[in-house]
Amino acid sequence: MLSVYLQGFALSAAMILPLGPQNAFVMNQGIRRQYHLMIASLCALSDILLICAGVFGGSALLSQSPLLLSLVTWGGVAFLLWYGWGAFRTAFSKNLELATAEVMKQSRWRLVVTMLAVTWLNPHVYLDTFVVLGSLGGQFNADARSWFALGAVSASVVWFFGLALLAAWLAPWLNTPKAQRIINVVVGSVMWCIAIQLARQSAQL
Repeated sequence: MLSVYLQGFALSAAMILPLGPQNAFVMNQGIRRQYHLMIASLCALSDILLICAGVFGGSALLSQSPLLLSLVTWGGVAFLLWYGWGAFRTAFSKNLELATAEVMKQSRWRLVVTMLAVTWLNPHVYLDTFVVLGSLGGQFNADARSWFALGAVSASVVWFFGLALLAAWLAPWLNTPKAQRIINVVVGSVMWCIAIQLARQSAQL
């Protein structure tokens, strides 16, 4: 069963590592040291729910409902464009410290809502957990499937907490005005690139 666990861990890690909405949000909160462990916990919990749903049967639901996938996709496109615009606005603000202070004033619940949107309105999350992990995990018997899901979940938990803690540790170097401008430009660019890619893919379906 160890080999099945490692398969789940490796595959999940490979899909989580690229910079996306979730990772960018967790990294930013870690740099700001603003509820970063809470955000990492919620991201990991969301992934646990999505991975388990995908591995234990959710992939069939998504594949049979193109309308649901389309709604999630276009909702995600709209959210990513809005999130990217916010990052660009902060990056090119004349008074970066004031713009950053406004961001830091966000309440805990607003951050939770943003995290939920970053996770649950991102169609890539469903494709990764439901389609890829779900289809591969579904090939195993019941016992092996549980070990595969555990491996995938472990990778997610390790990654999000590791990213949040590493970003917080690097905060003294990354929380400077110059670094913040660069980070926000990168985050905004990634968000808009993903949004454009999703829109083009959806339009071709």
